[in-house]
Amino acid sequence: MNGILKCLPFPLLIAAISGVAMAIQGTLNAGLSQKTSLYSATFVVHLIGTVIALAVILFKHEPLFSQKYLAVPWYFYLGGVLSVVIIALVAVSIPQVGVANATTAIIIGQVSMAILIDHFGWFGTAKMPWNLWQLLGLVLFAVGAKLLFRI
Repeated sequence: MNGILKCLPFPLLIAAISGVAMAIQGTLNAGLSQKTSLYSATFVVHLIGTVIALAVILFKHEPLFSQKYLAVPWYFYLGGVLSVVIIALVAVSIPQVGVANATTAIIIGQVSMAILIDHFGWFGTAKMPWNLWQLLGLVLFAVGAKLLFRI
């Protein structure tokens, strides 16, 4: 275990922890939506997130209203829309196919889109063209995902 932590760059470790949090979050959001309703659960989750984000902003004394929001490209604000879509879709899919299957499908979707975003430099990112090894890796990843599916 110690060897893994030494060879894994810190940003990748943080990303892996984020993946753990996403699997837990999806499970909790699915449970909440089953006990309430899909849209009210999505609203409550975002409301709680808003309160926590505001508390962090206030604690860190970050300026909230002095930001130049109008100078930001419009499409960067689609993250808020996508957040609602993601929470709703994950909350719907987990009860139907299970956490492992849903998370596997989510990761395949994320990696596939990430390769496209990197390759084309979409949304202002630096272009990082794909190569045959990446595409082979994605194919092998998809095969591995198929092996993980329990449907």
